[in-house]
Amino acid sequence: MWTHRAWQGHVLAPAERLRHYASWCDAVEGNTTFYAVPARDTVASWAAQTGPDFRFVLKLPKVITHERRLTDAEGPLRAFLDAIEPLGPRAHALWIQLPGSFAPADVPTLGRFLGQLPRSHRYAVEVRHPAFFTDARATRLLEETLAATASEWIPFDTTAFFTDPPTSDAERDAWTKKPRLPLRSRALTGHPIVRYLGRDDLTRTTEGWQRWVGVVTDWLREGRSPTVFIHTPDNVDAPVLARRFHDAVRARVPGLDALPEPIPVEPLTLF
Repeated sequence: MWTHRAWQGHVLAPAERLRHYASWCDAVEGNTTFYAVPARDTVASWAAQTGPDFRFVLKLPKVITHERRLTDAEGPLRAFLDAIEPLGPRAHALWIQLPGSFAPADVPTLGRFLGQLPRSHRYAVEVRHPAFFTDARATRLLEETLAATASEWIPFDTTAFFTDPPTSDAERDAWTKKPRLPLRSRALTGHPIVRYLGRDDLTRTTEGWQRWVGVVTDWLREGRSPTVFIHTPDNVDAPVLARRFHDAVRARVPGLDALPEPIPVEPLTLF
């Protein structure tokens, strides 16, 4: 997520892009691991560019979650865990994003999979089947299954995005791809994770996250340690928006540490 082209020359420098990103935000979604397991040397470079308190939320490879659907996946899982070992404490949570076809009837499979995972990592699950949000029995079943291994439920809040029809190419593309699910804002553990999708209009994005400012404030006052990821369809202003969200929460929780000062990016030159 830290290689976004639109951030080049503004948030990111040509070299050590992650180091520059980490001066804007203190957490990142590791989405590329869904498509391929990185080399250990690559992961070691990620660790070298970030401090020990930086948070990676790394998505499990799709061969585990989507192709094998959490069964007979010992080999791919072992390869993934070995690859990310250089991150050490920076591996804040391993993100198990499940396909929309993963239904309440599949929850026992999830329970067995979670029960076999090493306790050296923290786990968080994202589901996209509507029944988990609309059927009280399905909700309870999933929550109980996650609680058995102290795993978190990641909500992907797209409610603000789907309030009105899209008005840009990026919004039209996201309109066909992003899940349209009811809002969920309950934390199951001391380390809740939230994914929020706003609009390309910055004002509408900030208006849509006001409920999360309150929720995250409450979590912090309860002693939890939340991680929040801010998205827009084009993600051009995502780092700026993430800092703005953090400032809004910090205004209510003055004891919350400030984010670091961004590293200046020198303008590109021809020579």
